[in-house]
Amino acid sequence: MSAQLDTLPLHWTPVCALTDIVPDTGVCALVAGRQVAIFRVARLNDKVFAIDNYDPNSKAAVLSRGLVGNLGDRIVVASPIYKQHFDLNTGECLEAPEHSVSAWPVDVRDGQVWIGA
Repeated sequence: MSAQLDTLPLHWTPVCALTDIVPDTGVCALVAGRQVAIFRVARLNDKVFAIDNYDPNSKAAVLSRGLVGNLGDRIVVASPIYKQHFDLNTGECLEAPEHSVSAWPVDVRDGQVWIGA
Protein backbone atom coordinates (compact mmCIF):
# COMPACT_ATOMS: atom_id res chain seq x y z
CA MET A 1 0.00 0.00 0.00
CA SER A 2 1.07 3.57 -0.52
CA ALA A 3 2.28 5.64 2.42
CA GLN A 4 -0.92 7.71 2.29
CA LEU A 5 -3.11 4.63 2.70
CA ASP A 6 -0.92 3.14 5.44
CA THR A 7 -1.08 6.25 7.64
CA LEU A 8 -4.83 6.83 7.54
CA PRO A 9 -7.08 5.03 10.07
CA LEU A 10 -9.58 4.08 7.38
CA HIS A 11 -10.72 0.91 5.70
CA TRP A 12 -9.87 1.28 2.02
CA THR A 13 -12.01 -0.40 -0.63
CA PRO A 14 -10.93 -0.87 -4.25
CA VAL A 15 -13.83 0.11 -6.50
CA CYS A 16 -12.70 0.15 -10.13
CA ALA A 17 -9.85 0.86 -12.51
CA LEU A 18 -9.32 4.54 -13.25
CA THR A 19 -9.83 3.74 -16.94
CA ASP A 20 -13.33 2.42 -16.13
CA ILE A 21 -14.39 6.04 -15.52
CA VAL A 22 -14.80 8.09 -18.70
CA PRO A 23 -13.05 11.46 -18.22
CA ASP A 24 -15.33 14.18 -16.83
CA THR A 25 -18.05 11.75 -15.81
CA GLY A 26 -18.98 9.75 -12.73
CA VAL A 27 -19.73 6.21 -11.70
CA CYS A 28 -21.46 4.79 -8.64
CA ALA A 29 -20.03 2.21 -6.23
CA LEU A 30 -21.29 0.62 -3.03
CA VAL A 31 -18.82 1.32 -0.20
CA ALA A 32 -19.50 0.40 3.43
CA GLY A 33 -23.18 -0.03 2.56
CA ARG A 34 -23.53 3.44 0.99
CA GLN A 35 -23.70 4.58 -2.61
CA VAL A 36 -20.70 6.72 -3.51
CA ALA A 37 -20.43 8.86 -6.67
CA ILE A 38 -16.87 8.82 -8.03
CA PHE A 39 -15.75 11.39 -10.60
CA ARG A 40 -12.67 11.62 -12.85
CA VAL A 41 -11.79 15.20 -13.82
CA ALA A 42 -9.61 15.32 -16.95
CA ARG A 43 -8.53 18.97 -16.75
CA LEU A 44 -7.01 18.26 -13.32
CA ASN A 45 -4.82 15.45 -14.70
CA ASP A 46 -7.50 12.83 -14.06
CA LYS A 47 -7.91 13.73 -10.39
CA VAL A 48 -10.60 11.61 -8.76
CA PHE A 49 -13.25 12.84 -6.31
CA ALA A 50 -15.90 10.98 -4.34
CA ILE A 51 -19.10 12.23 -2.69
CA ASP A 52 -22.37 10.60 -1.61
CA ASN A 53 -24.48 9.57 -4.58
CA TYR A 54 -27.76 10.51 -2.85
CA ASP A 55 -29.11 13.96 -3.77
CA PRO A 56 -31.06 15.27 -0.76
CA ASN A 57 -32.80 17.90 -2.92
CA SER A 58 -34.51 15.37 -5.20
CA LYS A 59 -34.36 12.46 -2.74
CA ALA A 60 -32.81 10.25 -5.44
CA ALA A 61 -29.47 8.47 -5.80
CA VAL A 62 -28.37 10.26 -8.98
CA LEU A 63 -25.31 12.45 -8.38
CA SER A 64 -22.98 10.07 -10.24
CA ARG A 65 -25.01 10.89 -13.38
CA GLY A 66 -24.59 14.65 -13.02
CA LEU A 67 -22.59 17.03 -15.20
CA VAL A 68 -19.04 17.80 -14.04
CA GLY A 69 -17.87 21.39 -14.38
CA ASN A 70 -16.76 24.35 -12.36
CA LEU A 71 -18.21 27.46 -10.76
CA GLY A 72 -15.29 29.85 -10.43
CA ASP A 73 -12.47 27.89 -8.82
CA ARG A 74 -14.76 25.18 -7.46
CA ILE A 75 -15.00 21.82 -9.21
CA VAL A 76 -18.64 20.74 -9.03
CA VAL A 77 -21.21 18.26 -10.23
CA ALA A 78 -24.67 19.51 -11.19
CA SER A 79 -27.42 17.15 -10.06
CA PRO A 80 -29.30 15.77 -13.08
CA ILE A 81 -32.68 16.41 -11.40
CA TYR A 82 -32.85 20.00 -10.10
CA LYS A 83 -29.34 21.12 -11.17
CA GLN A 84 -28.01 22.07 -7.72
CA HIS A 85 -24.21 22.16 -7.67
CA PHE A 86 -22.17 20.02 -5.26
CA ASP A 87 -18.53 20.87 -4.59
CA LEU A 88 -16.52 17.73 -5.36
CA ASN A 89 -13.88 18.57 -2.73
CA THR A 90 -16.26 19.07 0.18
CA GLY A 91 -19.73 17.81 -0.80
CA GLU A 92 -21.21 21.25 -0.12
CA CYS A 93 -24.42 22.05 -1.98
CA LEU A 94 -23.78 25.59 -3.22
CA GLU A 95 -27.43 26.59 -3.58
CA ALA A 96 -28.67 24.92 -0.37
CA PRO A 97 -25.81 24.26 2.09
CA GLU A 98 -28.23 22.49 4.44
CA HIS A 99 -28.47 19.79 1.72
CA SER A 100 -24.73 19.14 1.49
CA VAL A 101 -23.45 15.57 1.20
CA SER A 102 -20.37 13.79 2.53
CA ALA A 103 -17.08 13.82 0.65
CA TRP A 104 -15.12 10.56 0.75
CA PRO A 105 -11.34 10.05 0.86
CA VAL A 106 -10.10 8.74 -2.46
CA ASP A 107 -6.75 7.49 -3.71
CA VAL A 108 -5.55 6.17 -7.04
CA ARG A 109 -2.62 3.80 -7.10
CA ASP A 110 -1.43 1.41 -9.75
CA GLY A 111 -4.40 2.49 -11.88
CA GLN A 112 -6.93 1.38 -9.23
CA VAL A 113 -9.41 3.75 -7.52
CA TRP A 114 -9.71 3.24 -3.72
CA ILE A 115 -12.33 4.80 -1.44
CA GLY A 116 -11.75 5.21 2.32
CA ALA A 117 -14.54 4.66 4.81
